[in-house]
Amino acid sequence: MFAFSSPVIDYHALAPELVLAGGICVVLLVDLFLPDHRRWITGTLSGLFLLGALLPVVTLAVLGDDVRSSLSGDGVTGRYVVDNFALVLKALFLLAGYVVVLLSAHEIEEGGYYQGEYYVLLLSSVLGMVMMASSRDLVSMFVALEFLSIPAYMMAAWKKRDRKSNEAGVKYYLLGVFASAVMLYGMSLLYGVAGSTLLTDVGKAVTLEGDRAGVQVLGVVFVIIGFAFKVSAVPFHTWAPDTYEGAPTPVTAFLSVASKAAGFVGLVLLVFLAFPQARDVYRPFLWVMAALTMTIGNLVALKQKNIVRMLAYSSVSQGGFILMPLAMAFTGDAQEASLRAVVVYLIIYAATNLGAFAVIIAVSRKTRSGEISSFGGLFQYAPGLTVLMTIFLASLAGIPPLGGWYAKFGAFKAVLDAAGGWGYSIAIVGAVNAVIATAYYITVMREMWMKPVPDGDVSPIKVHGSIQAALVICGVSTLVLGVLPGLIAKVGAITDLAGSLP
Repeated sequence: MFAFSSPVIDYHALAPELVLAGGICVVLLVDLFLPDHRRWITGTLSGLFLLGALLPVVTLAVLGDDVRSSLSGDGVTGRYVVDNFALVLKALFLLAGYVVVLLSAHEIEEGGYYQGEYYVLLLSSVLGMVMMASSRDLVSMFVALEFLSIPAYMMAAWKKRDRKSNEAGVKYYLLGVFASAVMLYGMSLLYGVAGSTLLTDVGKAVTLEGDRAGVQVLGVVFVIIGFAFKVSAVPFHTWAPDTYEGAPTPVTAFLSVASKAAGFVGLVLLVFLAFPQARDVYRPFLWVMAALTMTIGNLVALKQKNIVRMLAYSSVSQGGFILMPLAMAFTGDAQEASLRAVVVYLIIYAATNLGAFAVIIAVSRKTRSGEISSFGGLFQYAPGLTVLMTIFLASLAGIPPLGGWYAKFGAFKAVLDAAGGWGYSIAIVGAVNAVIATAYYITVMREMWMKPVPDGDVSPIKVHGSIQAALVICGVSTLVLGVLPGLIAKVGAITDLAGSLP
């Protein structure tokens, strides 16, 4: 006789997911009964539910235990965990989603597109990201990844009457499905080796020894490839520029920040929990990807004339800087430093990049162009936007005292502390690329501050309240995290995967 017991559910730990799930249902139902002139209510509701989901994250951080299994019982304990690492990332995803809602308000409304469905898909994708942060099992990780990816495929093609948007969605979908298939095959190999899908069990079984060493290597490589696509790492980045350019600008901001961060969360969990004994495989693989991603992303960005494509390749390059400390994640102090560097970089990059896209949305509403040249003379008629864009670009370049400098400082410190030829060589590659990246960021600054207005129209730009709120959130965050890095250092100090490091 087999005895089965029902799992014990911790509803407080699952509250963020439950609030988002409820929000998806409410927004979908409310949209059915709203007249066309009140469709904006769905965006307001979406923002409220995202902030509502953030409340239990805060209470869990303040009142919760160090580690909480949302589901406990025979066979499920430890597969979905709420720890400090998960809480920090959940807060990041929810806040990034809220800023994207602010960016979307007038863009989606004035575009004549379906608003209710858009926000349902956005909330669904954020729910997948929140699930990814707590997943400690190959199955739950795959489900979370598909949950966040499938809505994103549709959002990328939201401008259905635009040929570029259709191309963006199709390309993103086809390559995404291929990457998911490769990753799922790798996960099946790992399951065959470990006899379990729990990440810690996989970590004990993948030792690269014995007659199954070849299968283990193949499984590790295939799974990493699947997540490398999600973070647009070279050579799995080809979807990013066309998708970013063709998708609605708020969706592009969402993909470049939240979706990329979710992919990195998956990579972090795999490297730290599933592959602790497979560093001889993932270290050279991630090292090469980091070097190629930084270099190719920067070199191609130098040639771009469209600012969204430039930021797309900039996003590729920034992903290389985040991969840099991850490639050096060995045991002991190096692991903790690498983990902290990755999480801190993701937080600062999210604030900075979302702010840059907020400025692009505000300016393009007047210029009706995405060309870098359309930013010529911006200071003459929009000095506030010019100053903010300068702050965001300088932060992406890593110029003190803005947030980006601290993010890059943490990444370089992590690889240098790891020491050895691997660490020093990737630090040199990163330093060279940091200089190259500054060139195309300064090109945009020069257009804004020193070039004439292309069409001579210096009428002021009307910035809607939602965009202003997004700019304030991102601008203040970028400044504060650079001037007072101790604040983000304290956040990074608790991201230790709750003692799960081997």
